Amino acid sequence: MGGFFGAASKEDCVFDLFYGIDYHSHLGTRRAGIAVYSKQTGFDKSIHNIENTPFRTKFKQEANDMCGEYGIGCISDYEAQPVLIRSHHGTFSITTVGKINNTEEIVEEILKNHTHFFEMQNGSVNQTELVAAIINQKENFIDGIRYAQEIIDGSMSMLILTPKGVYAVRDKLGRTPIIIGKKEDGYCASFESFAYLNLGYTDYKELKPGEIVVMDENGVSSLVCPNNPMKICTFLWVYYGYPSSSYEGMTVEKMRYHCGECLARRDAGKVSPDLVAGIPDSGVAHAIGYANESNVEYSRPFVKYTPTWPRSFMPTHQKKRNLIAKMKLIPIHDLINGKKLLLIDDSIVRGTQLGETTQFLYDSGAKEVHIRTGCPPILFGCKYLNFSRSSSEMELITRRVIAELEGKEEADRETVMQYTDPDSEKYQQMVEKIREKLNFTSLAYLRLDDMLESTGVDKEKLCTYCWTGKE
Repeated sequence: MGGFFGAASKEDCVFDLFYGIDYHSHLGTRRAGIAVYSKQTGFDKSIHNIENTPFRTKFKQEANDMCGEYGIGCISDYEAQPVLIRSHHGTFSITTVGKINNTEEIVEEILKNHTHFFEMQNGSVNQTELVAAIINQKENFIDGIRYAQEIIDGSMSMLILTPKGVYAVRDKLGRTPIIIGKKEDGYCASFESFAYLNLGYTDYKELKPGEIVVMDENGVSSLVCPNNPMKICTFLWVYYGYPSSSYEGMTVEKMRYHCGECLARRDAGKVSPDLVAGIPDSGVAHAIGYANESNVEYSRPFVKYTPTWPRSFMPTHQKKRNLIAKMKLIPIHDLINGKKLLLIDDSIVRGTQLGETTQFLYDSGAKEVHIRTGCPPILFGCKYLNFSRSSSEMELITRRVIAELEGKEEADRETVMQYTDPDSEKYQQMVEKIREKLNFTSLAYLRLDDMLESTGVDKEKLCTYCWTGKE
């Protein structure tokens, strides 16, 4: 995943740019970058590895030394960006959020024009560099951007820094957001709506799917505003989004409260826990919603020790990720020993981490551990936003369990689709098998219809591919 922020100001924009990017740190852990343009000195760019050092610390020198009226920057889990390009369009810098599924086909086509690409360490092409190359295939800059939107299979939003201003481009189906903020001396473009509030900006507009705008210190001009259908990622509310983020008019925190309420209503009369708790951090709001609806006491039987600790999914080795996740959770034995606990997590992907957390609670004296999740079972790998670059969908616990139930090494797509209906026998068998494997006292997933209703957005505008397999 990743996030970006851009600014255009009558004065120097680096202060706003620095903190606007930093407010996206929850979306990435590996790479970050800043590019600025000054009317006096031209372009400047810096990229750093932030795996073991927070953005604010790593870029403090740039915050003091860089200057410019226009700027863009990003937090990323994968590609080093923004990239700085010199082409027949002039010099520009670009940063992206999304995923390209047909990279090889596009690269082969562009290579016919004797273009070259720098390979990354894993042998792949930097997707942001590729997007720049696609744009350069057309004589007109806007035609190049539209061409990129047209030929990319997947999702691609971007910010482009030029001497004329900052272009903001939302992907053609609006799977990720771009919100424009306004203040007296300029404008900003942000993935997360909350990132500019403390910087003095107010909401100006949320870009529509496929919309292209350019902003400078004097205003925002809409260049392309197609009437595309929307398929915004529902996982933004479930997991990615910060509690104060808002997408299509619904805040993440409020949506998660609704989901917790739905889980509580479905549970009425089925379980009698002593307390309900959220797996920190993204499960907390769900637990508050559950507690408010059910009148079961909300409590914190463990806390997350965050000072100096990297995020648990940062190491590439699964065992190290699990170990760090476990080490960060500190038990409060008075609230665990002899208690029947109901825990809510945002989702279950591989299941290993939640299984170890459950065992950790049993070892700490818990009598029962009931698990609820803030979304339906994840059955398909994401095609659009890189929330997981698993080498195989068989890393998903649902897929492994389905294969076991079907007596196959790997279930085909048609078979997996039979497990998406929460009222079906196959679905119930899958959930029970997962419960058994991970040693939960009980397990229930949020239903798809409850989750979609909780967003307050027309369900036809929501992407549910990772749960339904339908585009």
